[in-house]
Amino acid sequence: MHCRYVSRSYAELNIFTGDSDLQFLLQGGDLLKVLSPSWKKTRYFRLMEDCKTIWRESKRTFKDSQTFSLDDISSVRLGRQSEGLRKNTEDQVEGRCFSIMFKSRRKNLDLIASSEEEAKQWFNSLQKVLSNRNNLNIHWISSCLRKADKNKDDKMTQSELKNFLRLINIKVDDDYAEMLFQKCDKSKSGHLSGEEIEHFYDLLTHREEIDVIYGAYAKTTGFMSSQNLVDFLKKEQREKATLADAHNIIQKHEPDENAKEKKLLSKDGFLIYMHYPETLVLKPDHREVYQDMSQPLNRYFISSSHNTYLMEDQLSGPSSTEAYVRALLKSCRCVELDVWDGSDNEPVIYHGYTLTSKILFRDAIKSIKEYAFKTSDYPVILSLENHCSVEQQEVMAHHLSSILGSALVTSPLGEGMPTDFPSPEELKGKFLIKGKRLNKLEASFAPEAAEADDADVTEEDESNNEDEDEQKEDEKRKLKLAKELSGMVVYCKSVHFHSFEDARQNLSFYEMSSFKEQKALALAEESANSFIRHNVDKLSRIYPAGSRTDSSNYNPVPLWNAGCQLVALNFQTTCTDMDVNQGRFLVNGKSGYILKPAFLRDVDTEFDPITLTRGDWLKHKTLHVLVVSAQQLPKMNNKKFSFVDPLVKVQVYGVPADVAERQTVAVENNGFNPAWNESFQFDVYVPDLALVRFTIEDHDSTSGNEFIGQYTLPFNSLNMGYRQVPLLNKNGDVLSSAGLFVHIMVLDAE
Repeated sequence: MHCRYVSRSYAELNIFTGDSDLQFLLQGGDLLKVLSPSWKKTRYFRLMEDCKTIWRESKRTFKDSQTFSLDDISSVRLGRQSEGLRKNTEDQVEGRCFSIMFKSRRKNLDLIASSEEEAKQWFNSLQKVLSNRNNLNIHWISSCLRKADKNKDDKMTQSELKNFLRLINIKVDDDYAEMLFQKCDKSKSGHLSGEEIEHFYDLLTHREEIDVIYGAYAKTTGFMSSQNLVDFLKKEQREKATLADAHNIIQKHEPDENAKEKKLLSKDGFLIYMHYPETLVLKPDHREVYQDMSQPLNRYFISSSHNTYLMEDQLSGPSSTEAYVRALLKSCRCVELDVWDGSDNEPVIYHGYTLTSKILFRDAIKSIKEYAFKTSDYPVILSLENHCSVEQQEVMAHHLSSILGSALVTSPLGEGMPTDFPSPEELKGKFLIKGKRLNKLEASFAPEAAEADDADVTEEDESNNEDEDEQKEDEKRKLKLAKELSGMVVYCKSVHFHSFEDARQNLSFYEMSSFKEQKALALAEESANSFIRHNVDKLSRIYPAGSRTDSSNYNPVPLWNAGCQLVALNFQTTCTDMDVNQGRFLVNGKSGYILKPAFLRDVDTEFDPITLTRGDWLKHKTLHVLVVSAQQLPKMNNKKFSFVDPLVKVQVYGVPADVAERQTVAVENNGFNPAWNESFQFDVYVPDLALVRFTIEDHDSTSGNEFIGQYTLPFNSLNMGYRQVPLLNKNGDVLSSAGLFVHIMVLDAE
């Protein structure tokens, strides 16, 4: 934020810091931390002065007190809403309980306050601070100023000024620091105070690149007129702007009332505008549902998770209902449930034949029901890997029916036997079951072909499909299937894949196969066009290799290129592949459904991503990216005298011909306002399948670069012109004060 408006916000800040909720958190208090029915220990919690970090005192000898960032919190829930509190506490403490839920693999923090009023105070105060994180960035800067003022005299000497610069992650050489200091020390007193400190910060955060852009268009006595603004929007931003649009921008963003009255935009107003959502690199209309959602379900890429119940690795980590909540809140629309016989006739979910912990099937379905449609209204597919006895399958069917009720699809929509999938629009708020079925769906429309009770089917087990030889028709294990559960499988019947020819001749549209990643990648490379045509009619689900015991992921892009709809990843793992997945599903209202390009929906398509023959898919574009600058990049380590040396990578993902990467030089010792002004050019042949990823790393030639933040989005969703790029941390959450500034131009290639 520009200093004149940082200074304007000091008044707002003082009001905010005087707020009782913030003061309550800054003071903190004792809470009972709950780990098990018998482990409940008192711990002291408070918000630290930076207003970004919660501090927790540890009572254990030799154990350091611990902290966590507000940015790590996904939500706060009042009452016994978490899996841990439901399991480890009694009903009577309901009103005193609350949970802090984290975005990463970190376990939730289950807490009990001394009274219901105190629990509500913690809940309300945390909610307020979380929703005001951006305002608190001002508080952080003033907090750094206070921290730098060693003798607390509200004045800043030259050495204190250097200390402040270090705290905000900028290394300035002595000459430059002295020059800045002398420029601001108008009173020649040898220290800065009041407005001099504000002036110093103003000089420090001066955005020269914004001045240059503004100066090129401010043709009206040092201001931008409405027409100047229209010219900027049309020429630089490639927007269809009118004078009315310009007037709206001035009305909304111009802080000077006199300028606003004359319909002029000042430099400060322009800077404020350039930080607003409409100037982001993502097209504004693509943030909402903008695609046709009335086409059959199989014509969409669908955000999908593998072994969704796992919080960590595949062998010994915890299973949790919270893992389903986190995936669903990230707009995942296909979750997996590995179900086994449990004690007391209650089926359980865990990764079979491993040491992963178990959760009740019933609890998982309850959590899925509660969180399925918080981020997206569009249908959720429950992918069942069923290992249960007939008796416990009947219990599964009962839980599905009683918990999900009318939201569960148990018969085809409409009259008679369907010939195609319903659309995401028709299935809004609905659950579909993917699993084994005793017979063809057609049989339910032919009464004379009554199904046998509890007939045998091949057991659904991904872990046994690692080996081609092992898949010799799975003579291995047969599973008796309860007709109650079988009857719930309507549009997603699991079958083994033999060949594309067999699928074309013998399978109905609703019969689908799952492919392990190696098999799918081989088909996508060697038989791409056949795979694409197969996926025009059928659904395909891809899952990670069993060898990925650490829950690592694979690149989903080649599978999307082959038209595969359900490319399942380990959502609990932070990695480039997951970033790319979230970038694909960032748009269309984060609905979890992206309409496949027309050439992946055409049964006669000739498209092949490997050979790229001529066709409608070839729309050769040239992407020009000017990497201009970045702002307030966080330090990745806590070493006192370390500074960020940032560099920017720009990558294109898509068909093999489009895959490319460029990077800037590293700017030494400046994470606060580094500037690059480096240009890159990319050829993109199939823009409908391409994604663009911006990454900032801290350069380190000895131990390897450290990740700072990234942002991935579909090529067709790029906004042209000068654009702010938000930065997401490794967990996929926005780094609230950091950003990247670029200029984007997409041109038709010659």
